[in-house]
Amino acid sequence: MATVRPRKLTLLDRLPAGLAGNAQPDGAPDREEALRRMELVANLLDSAFVLPGTSQRIGIDAIIGLVPGLGDLVTTLLSSYILWEARRLGVGRWAMLRMAANLAIHAGVGIVPVAGDAFDAMFRVNQRNLRIVRNHLARRG
Repeated sequence: MATVRPRKLTLLDRLPAGLAGNAQPDGAPDREEALRRMELVANLLDSAFVLPGTSQRIGIDAIIGLVPGLGDLVTTLLSSYILWEARRLGVGRWAMLRMAANLAIHAGVGIVPVAGDAFDAMFRVNQRNLRIVRNHLARRG
């Protein structure tokens, strides 16, 4: 009897379902999978690391934001992923507007040298926006 070797995984096989283009049969994005991706992005950007000697958590948002000008643009673009995913999940206009306002505050204050970087570490725009999405989806059922 011949042995069957498992096929090698490709990069697309390793991506989460929604990123690989797989959705539910009706075309709607898988809600739990989308929330998991959004949570991963929010945690990475807002609270991935602990500052040594403190209990303060920061994410790559605060680190990349140290690069003048370009850093804040990059982190704002990365943070907009949560808005994109929320729109795919059908989050309402009012919630999307609140999320966009949070992101605008984050981008506007983040431009200010030093103080903006401290604000980025404390404001945690991605965690706030993820909370808005979760609350909206919970109310909607």
